[in-house]
Amino acid sequence: MSRVVHRFTRTVPEWRPRVTPVDLAEATPEQREALKITPSNTKVSDYVLVLAHDPETLSVRSPLFNAIIYDSCAIGASIVNRCIYCAAVHASRHAQLAKDTAVTDELFARGEKAALPPREQAIFDFSVKLSQTPPAVTEADAACLREAGLSEAEIVDLILSTALFGWANRLMHVLGDPVRNDD
Repeated sequence: MSRVVHRFTRTVPEWRPRVTPVDLAEATPEQREALKITPSNTKVSDYVLVLAHDPETLSVRSPLFNAIIYDSCAIGASIVNRCIYCAAVHASRHAQLAKDTAVTDELFARGEKAALPPREQAIFDFSVKLSQTPPAVTEADAACLREAGLSEAEIVDLILSTALFGWANRLMHVLGDPVRNDD
């Protein structure tokens, strides 16, 4: 028996698709080519196999997604969008790369009210605001990022990354459900 997951954790749940994934044995040459680069650089997940129905988009999405997936903006967007699966993937890898769970522990304990180190806080606050209401973001928000030490290129990257994760979270919600198997 499995149940839908309702809380944030670094433990990545399974994902149950609503759209039948592409069968690797029956994949077209274009689908196989697009599947060579998976978003996590690991196994080909059911989620990626569902996205493989559109190999042109997948082949562009995967390299970009790989480059930015483990940033705290990804966690911020996923928290706002209540994407349990994505938040777990981002947080698990963030903690692994940082060799510390303090940031992800704080994010999951306090959500949008998390208290983080200054640079992480500025990035998280911005990604939360941008995810909640994009038109509400102002020059003052960009100024806070500059004060935290982000360059113009990093600010643009943060905006693009946060927007991409908003899109990815919405896809994940519509195409399937995170589930945890009961032991």
